[in-house]
Amino acid sequence: MSGICAGRVVIVTGAGRGIGRGHAIEFARQGAKVVVNDLGAGVDGSGSSEGPAGEVVENIRAMGGEAIVNGEDVSDWEGAQRLINAAVETFGGLDVLVNNAGILRDRMLVNMSIEEWDAVIKVHLRGTFVPTRWAAAYWRGRSKEGKDNDARIINTTSSSGIYGNPGQCNYGAAKAGIAGFTVITAMELGRYGVTVNAVAPGAFTRMTENLPRWAADPELKEEFDPRSPDNIAPLVVWLASPEAAGVTGRVFNAAGGHISVAEGWVAGPVAEKHGRWDPSELGKVVPDLVARAAPNAETNGNRPAMAGEGSA
Repeated sequence: MSGICAGRVVIVTGAGRGIGRGHAIEFARQGAKVVVNDLGAGVDGSGSSEGPAGEVVENIRAMGGEAIVNGEDVSDWEGAQRLINAAVETFGGLDVLVNNAGILRDRMLVNMSIEEWDAVIKVHLRGTFVPTRWAAAYWRGRSKEGKDNDARIINTTSSSGIYGNPGQCNYGAAKAGIAGFTVITAMELGRYGVTVNAVAPGAFTRMTENLPRWAADPELKEEFDPRSPDNIAPLVVWLASPEAAGVTGRVFNAAGGHISVAEGWVAGPVAEKHGRWDPSELGKVVPDLVARAAPNAETNGNRPAMAGEGSA
């Protein structure tokens, strides 16, 4: 099959349903050979089954593409290594890793258990680190052998992590960690011919179906559904293509037909003195800094207007 990822070997984790499923199918449509990784678990991470991943593979093969099922736990050290090895042993190499697997255990902080915290951090943050660690080792090994890489890592972050959302401190902390992980690993892996980017998707899936902003719009009559999880795949697939070799260390927002670059933390207003501050001095200094600083973005990624903005 031809396309912008023709011949590239791609791993997509959490690819049995939702956004990951859309990624896997679009990669195949664009000519990639796909390892469809999924535990088949529930939204809360319970249970496992290869059923959903197997259905995705069947769909890809019916299209004339190449794909295999992989049921490894991406947060497991040895399991993630086996995942990387499966791509190399089956298809002869690895070009792209898409870290997409995730679960939810939403709870307000005062009601959250340690188990709910640990489960989400493990799947999202450790489940991004471990496959990336083994993929990076593979590409570094190739580089040391004098071979060139044109490799990609695309991580799934979230507006809950980079902008914030009440009730998701575990999920948001993990997703914010993934955004930071993306920026740092991009700095580290460029020498090996690897780019690293992240996408914060917005779509109607099992993980967002209970959020009011993703409720169905009864007035929507158009053929294009802006809530579809398949809308995220075009950006991810492009980032995985040879065309995207010059893009790395960036976090993108994607929803419907919308794509934007998320601009990260920057050093804002400054106060300085030649010496150590006394705490008694800061009562005037810090409130002034905060007043002059841009406000944090809201959950939708837009920041509220500052005083005086928008006036004639």
